[in-house]
Amino acid sequence: MNSEKLCALVVAALVDIKAQNIITLDVRNMTEVTDYMVVASGTSSRHVRALIDNVTEEAKKSGHRPIGVEGESGGEWVLLDLQDVLVHVMLPKVREFYNLEKLWSIVPSEHVTASDG
Repeated sequence: MNSEKLCALVVAALVDIKAQNIITLDVRNMTEVTDYMVVASGTSSRHVRALIDNVTEEAKKSGHRPIGVEGESGGEWVLLDLQDVLVHVMLPKVREFYNLEKLWSIVPSEHVTASDG
């Protein structure tokens, strides 16, 4: 399964149990760490964990074992690393504070060098 299909699987798994404000970021030209980031919100810590659990289960069914999961104990922001797709599920207040969508949409317009003087 290529990274685009994996990303679509992630989004479908999030939609399946009612994630809110799902955003997909294509970061292939910005980093070599991953191809896509999916950012979504849950309504409570329990919902955030359930969303990640559902994505994990669906990924495993399709043969993708997660590399790691961070933040499950708190449930305010959980990161699921599927290598080609990083999944961030957060409570709305946490998502608003960190604003990953804005952070990853910044593309430098030109290269600036320091002057000698």
